[in-house]
Amino acid sequence: MNLPLDASAKGVFTIAATPFTDDGDLDWPSVDSLVEFYLQCSVQGLTILGMMGEAQKLSDEESAELTRYFLRRVNGRVPVIVGLSNPGTSNLVRLSKIAMDAGACGVMVAPLSGLKTETQIVTYFADVIAALGEKVPVVYQDYPQSTQADISAQTFVKIVDAHPSVVMFKHEDCPGLKKLTQIRKACDGVTRRYISILVGNGGLYVPQELARGADGIMTGFAYPEMLVSVSALFAAGRHDEAEDLFDLYLPLVRHEQQPGFGLAVRKEILRRRGAIRSAAVRPPGPKLDPVDVAELDRLLSRLKTRLTQRANGRRLAVA
Repeated sequence: MNLPLDASAKGVFTIAATPFTDDGDLDWPSVDSLVEFYLQCSVQGLTILGMMGEAQKLSDEESAELTRYFLRRVNGRVPVIVGLSNPGTSNLVRLSKIAMDAGACGVMVAPLSGLKTETQIVTYFADVIAALGEKVPVVYQDYPQSTQADISAQTFVKIVDAHPSVVMFKHEDCPGLKKLTQIRKACDGVTRRYISILVGNGGLYVPQELARGADGIMTGFAYPEMLVSVSALFAAGRHDEAEDLFDLYLPLVRHEQQPGFGLAVRKEILRRRGAIRSAAVRPPGPKLDPVDVAELDRLLSRLKTRLTQRANGRRLAVA
């Protein structure tokens, strides 16, 4: 059993993919290999049932079974956050109890899709937290591109002040760097209690986000070891080295973050790396065609060449 999530959380919490067989069933052996892959990449934590984990395609029973299975496999080696994406509060509370009883360190909650005003968002979170109980650590997922529910830094701070169980802000607004800066300044441990900030958006803006005070990264990029190294280099004050490493992977980061398509790319890379047996995305979902595969082949080949050049100490050619 992990200690409860708190505001000291930092580093890389990978958004875990959900492995399926080619027939669309949950692939339990691939869950095993995927967990070991992530841990071998030295991630600081895992997040399961995220939006890029295809949580919305799982039945309530599958979500519960997958949560228990992931947590058994992890077996307390790193903290695990469980995403709660069910619009029904009773189902959300049910999965939260299953997750916390199975050893999760906390839960991640996004505003209900389509909430139109910030007052509605504040009320929704008050209701959800009252139902969950104040002892369940909560990550606020700010992803208005998906939920269509936008919140200002000032209103999030009101939620922080009202609910001590909110310990982390998952930053995914885009453009949203100013919001990140505002929240970091407001929740700095001096003005008010500190809040951990982990960033998503596929990792596209990681150097800028870490420079603005983010504590770490929560995304599912298929090379999590790069994110771990970049995060550690930033924490050590070696920002140029961190950005140089990040820049090597940026074409692939960008390619994997294509809306509605990138998950198929991510899963194919994970398959090639031996983390999962099938790159299947549960329908409805994208599939790679031969042209897509050729593009990915070229991106991976170029990445391999540049990493080899870096390892050999050769100066990279200027594009």
